[in-house]
Amino acid sequence: MGYATLLRCRKCGQEFPLKPLNLCEVCLSPLEVIYDYKTISATLSREKIAGGPVSMWRYRDLLPVETEPVDLGTGYTPLVKAPNLGRQLGLDNLYIKNDCLTPTYSFKDRAVAVAVTKAKEFGFDTIACASTGNLAASVAAHAAKTNLKAYVFIPSGLETGKLVGIAIYDPVMVTVDGSYDDVNRLCGKLVQEYKWGFINVNLRPYYAEGSKTLGFEVAEQLGWRAPDCVLAPSASGLLFTRIYKGFEEMAMLGLIPPVKTRMFVTQAAGSSPIVNAFNAGTVHVHPVIPHTIAKSIAIGNPADGFYALRIARQSNGGAYAVPDDEIIAAIKLLAHTEGIFAEAASGVVIASLKKLAASGQIKRHEVTVAYITAAGPRTQEVVADIVKTHTVKPTLESFNQVLGLKK
Repeated sequence: MGYATLLRCRKCGQEFPLKPLNLCEVCLSPLEVIYDYKTISATLSREKIAGGPVSMWRYRDLLPVETEPVDLGTGYTPLVKAPNLGRQLGLDNLYIKNDCLTPTYSFKDRAVAVAVTKAKEFGFDTIACASTGNLAASVAAHAAKTNLKAYVFIPSGLETGKLVGIAIYDPVMVTVDGSYDDVNRLCGKLVQEYKWGFINVNLRPYYAEGSKTLGFEVAEQLGWRAPDCVLAPSASGLLFTRIYKGFEEMAMLGLIPPVKTRMFVTQAAGSSPIVNAFNAGTVHVHPVIPHTIAKSIAIGNPADGFYALRIARQSNGGAYAVPDDEIIAAIKLLAHTEGIFAEAASGVVIASLKKLAASGQIKRHEVTVAYITAAGPRTQEVVADIVKTHTVKPTLESFNQVLGLKK
């Protein structure tokens, strides 16, 4: 049995039983999973966590599941010290949380593992999602693992690598002629028509909780403390808010000291409604029409934008947007310095980090964690210009001549 007790509206506080429901029936605001923290605190310890599986399920007590979880081996990805990149940026305590190394190569596996487990608990035989690519791949993979039917809805114009990475798991793949926001609106209608578990619609409160494990892991991997600074990419804003919730829950349970982390939300300049609102000093996130190479975070109307803004401000953090050319340069920089090939969303993080370090907003001594959320091979088109080769004949003389190593 799990410790989740109910769903609660983030705005009006109305409470609902644990069921497939994502919006408050009173004020239409998002719902959040509530736990019996008193009971959890009596049973959970650092030792219990450390003795658990080397995966996200070592934190099962803080996740809303009742039955044996759907497990592809997700989680406990490396927190890597990044001295080479740190030297270039003037940061002595820089770490990369490398979530490229999940079963379907993005952090979405964390959220999907929880949501699909709940879908099974609720008795759904079909799962579905609206996605810019990474989520669709994860949903399709988890459906294959659990013998569920999967429908994945994606916007037109996705990269070939993402399409192949979805199709390999054999879901029903539906391309919608429009943007991600158009896809999401369609799924909002379909959830009323079909008795399916839509991972990021009627199962969204549970889906959201899986991303907390990115906070849990970093705190544990740093020796049971929260970092001084965090940078994470943002599409809907959900990941950003859940990382912080993960830190706060661990502090509330006495597993780590009080959280003083400054949270920096990062977006592509071509799709930056949260950053725009932060810079304007408003709480209202106005939708935009995305136009960026960072398609995995190209959401023009972020559902959790308000909450991401609040965390960025309350934590004395910030919000930064970077143009596509800087994103591409940052993808290359991370690969050249630390041997990590990440997708464009992670280029957004590194490009923003570079600006923050140069401006002194992140200090040299601060323990800083940059979240790298998905691998690069699915979006390798954006850096295809790097391919340069030396053509030689199969002789030593040709090699020396072409490379100019000997005269």
